[in-house]
Amino acid sequence: MACVNPDGTVSASAKAILAALDRASAPEDVAAAANLPLFRVRSAMRELVAAGLVVATDSGHALTPEGRRRL
Repeated sequence: MACVNPDGTVSASAKAILAALDRASAPEDVAAAANLPLFRVRSAMRELVAAGLVVATDSGHALTPEGRRRL
């Protein structure tokens, strides 16, 4: 699943994950909020971290300012 398209926009599922990160930080909670399978959320989180849209924290993940802007 590509979270960031070649033109720099984020995919629909990545937007759902970014929006869910406003309410939750643990991957399990993000998966439930975004209505996506946990394996897909975990994979997407790695891509979103690499893209600079999400940062890993002690309790899970959080949006970066750029991630919040892309919402």
